[in-house]
Amino acid sequence: MKIIICGMRGFVGSALYTYLIERSDVVEGLSIRTETSIETIVESIDNMDVVINLSGANILGRWSDSYKKILRQSRLESTDKLVRAISECRNPPHTFINASAVGIYDGDHQHTETSELFADDFLAMLVRDWEKAALAAQQTRVCVMRFGVVCGRNGGAIQKMLLPFKMGFGGKMGKGTQMVSWIHLEDLVRACAFLIDNPTFAGVVNLTAPHPTSNEAQTKIIGKVLHRPTFFTLPAWVVKLAFGEGSSVMLDSKEVYPERLLKGGFEFLYPTFERALREIVSHD
Repeated sequence: MKIIICGMRGFVGSALYTYLIERSDVVEGLSIRTETSIETIVESIDNMDVVINLSGANILGRWSDSYKKILRQSRLESTDKLVRAISECRNPPHTFINASAVGIYDGDHQHTETSELFADDFLAMLVRDWEKAALAAQQTRVCVMRFGVVCGRNGGAIQKMLLPFKMGFGGKMGKGTQMVSWIHLEDLVRACAFLIDNPTFAGVVNLTAPHPTSNEAQTKIIGKVLHRPTFFTLPAWVVKLAFGEGSSVMLDSKEVYPERLLKGGFEFLYPTFERALREIVSHD
């Protein structure tokens, strides 16, 4: 297939590009900036089969008012422009796949794609607006991928987590009871390709491993795999002091299940966190 990826240079985008190229798809990148015209985007995506939008500033960080604007603009602007461009194509792509996040869900319940129990905070509102913008596309099949925490080699949240453990200072974060919905990078790119290849899929799809785990359980697994102590605790107040409102990404509980993928026949290579982690550290 002929595929365009917006955000191809990122952690997920570069891995997805490699995977699709290796299976003989024709893949190109597209960078959408404030000054990028709709006409330019139309020229790039007309006659393409699939558009994948992964654009967006890194959500991990301190959310100042100015950075919140960047988080919103970097997601909503690119998505709005793509939707408008698709509507103006003579031969529009048959599939539009847009990134999203499990941050939309509240922390008090278990969630599948049918859940409408959403959080009431900045991240959840951002995700809701982002998905609304993507689902406005009328001439194409739209899939919205709600990512969990992405774990993989050479980047992502797991690499930042592993360093203190390797130094012997690892431990749980806050109470440690918060559930973490995660996914191995390899399963993520395979799931994205699965959505491309299965036209019956449309709408929201959770891209998370089938076995979410608590932060405390993750901590014990990391200690076990690395043969390091795990008795330190990073107090919640320290995380909040460092990241402010952005600490919610690390401290809020998200228990999310990939029901649609599982029912559709997708098979995870790394269904458990321990299996995923052992693959990641085997390359260190």
